[in-house]
Amino acid sequence: MNITDVITLIGAIATFLFGMSTMTDGLEKLSSGRLEGILERLTSNVFRGVLLGALVTGLIQSSAATTVMCVGFVNAGIMKLEQTVGIIMGANIGTTVTAQLLRLGDISSDNLLLLLLKPSVLGPLLAAAGVVLYLFLRGGRKRIVGQIILGLGLLFIGMNTMERAVSGLKDLPEFQELFVAFSNPLLGILAGAAVTALIQSSSASMGILQAVSSTGVVRFYTAIPLIMGQNIGTCVTAILSSIGASKNAKRTAMIHLLFNVIGTLFFLALLYVGNTLFHFTFWDSVMNRGSIANLHLCFNVACTALLLPFHKILVKIVEKLVPGDTVAPEFNLLDERFLSSPSVALDQARTAVITMGEKAREDFLLAVELLSDYDEKKLERLQENEATIDKLENTLDSYLVKLTDRALTDPESALVSELLHTLTNFERIGDYAVNVSEIASTMYQRDIAFSPVARDEIRSLTDAVMETLDTTLTCYRNRDHALALHVEPLEEVVDLMQEVLKNRHIERLKAGACTIELGTQFLELLINLERISDHCSNVAMLIVRTTAPVSEHLPDTHTYLKYLHAGGDQEFDRLFAEYREKYFSPIEMEK
Repeated sequence: MNITDVITLIGAIATFLFGMSTMTDGLEKLSSGRLEGILERLTSNVFRGVLLGALVTGLIQSSAATTVMCVGFVNAGIMKLEQTVGIIMGANIGTTVTAQLLRLGDISSDNLLLLLLKPSVLGPLLAAAGVVLYLFLRGGRKRIVGQIILGLGLLFIGMNTMERAVSGLKDLPEFQELFVAFSNPLLGILAGAAVTALIQSSSASMGILQAVSSTGVVRFYTAIPLIMGQNIGTCVTAILSSIGASKNAKRTAMIHLLFNVIGTLFFLALLYVGNTLFHFTFWDSVMNRGSIANLHLCFNVACTALLLPFHKILVKIVEKLVPGDTVAPEFNLLDERFLSSPSVALDQARTAVITMGEKAREDFLLAVELLSDYDEKKLERLQENEATIDKLENTLDSYLVKLTDRALTDPESALVSELLHTLTNFERIGDYAVNVSEIASTMYQRDIAFSPVARDEIRSLTDAVMETLDTTLTCYRNRDHALALHVEPLEEVVDLMQEVLKNRHIERLKAGACTIELGTQFLELLINLERISDHCSNVAMLIVRTTAPVSEHLPDTHTYLKYLHAGGDQEFDRLFAEYREKYFSPIEMEK
């Protein structure tokens, strides 16, 4: 083996790892968070958890990614520790799919169709098809499919090139001695774990072992410790991701490690003792790609079958190994572990934005109650909510900026923009609710109150703003296009009421029926209520535009609103009349 072969081998490994990464990223994008959502919701049964873990890992081709997701879900309080056990066991089975694909290199046939399945032929074909789809098609999902096909093609090309590069190694005595050394199970496990921890992928390290098997020096007694070590090495990713996380998140990573270590120790003892007693005929057999893939699959299935009945005991063991309070952690949606899966991170960010909106709504309700029934406890609750909203805004802002550094699809990028706009509007609604509470506090401290007429006017206006806010939150939470169309007519009624009530109050001031002090507070209150409805309109317009049918080409928001207010839409006019009758007519008649 000369220097050219070494350089070729380095390039082959790089191509193989890049292909693995490209394919995995594409598969995660294609799942669009749906697979992660399944993990989150359908894991109450441990056997179902195994199936789901195997399914998700088989589709995204990364047991480390699946386990890290579990760590994140547990840290966020979304999933319980017990629910992760089955998923982690299933993830070890799902990660064997890549090795089964790479065994296609063992195909030997004169049949053209079977020949096309060989990596040496299939790899370039897939890479070429992937490049065409990825570079020349504009459709988001088509590009992602192209990315997956390109990654798989590069995987096969890298595999084939590695085999050619290492072919000269079989004649080197040093290389043969290296594999003889791996017959020491401890050394083999350490080597497998070290390589896997270094490249952060058991599937990739398995592929490298399959490529080396073409030299004919990989035998069963050397392959089994290496495979066991690879399973242990892949735990490093989850362990690193659990640093700084909650106790239960650390326990989740520990379950992954404990599962693989116990399985390794048990089967290592079983095989070596069994060989000593019975001298297995397969012990010295030469392994090829197919037999390595099958050994990998059988080992992971056997480990799962062994430990699945003891899943509750595993949980108790890790609780002892990682002592501490087992109370559920603080609800933390924006776990940075989710950033490696943008679809999951966006789903969590959207939930956090909705939480901001709900906190802002509660603040508004508390502020309105303070106007008529001042209570220090309500004010304290409102201030706590406001602190939470401000903290969420800062955290979300930073989180979404970090997310933009990831490879996002066009819809994901659009959702990031939508979330940034929405969280700003919800934060401003919270601020205006605080302003309303300050008006209530000022009036309470100065022992002043609105007249019965002014109180009725404010009650009608706050009722209209409350419905505007409720409608906005509901349409945003459900992405309801039809409901979002109700917000702008409501906002227009609030604008009308604010203008009319302002003029009326100025008249009362001129007539001496109201003091300057009360008049200032009343007008300030009107301004804050109207601005809350303005921000509701901003959020609803985002939903109107992002959920509009493809055939409906809406102009820019300013032009669209101008068109609505000019009477260009009959449904808008009908809704405006309906809400005008509901909220404005009662106080109009009082005049």
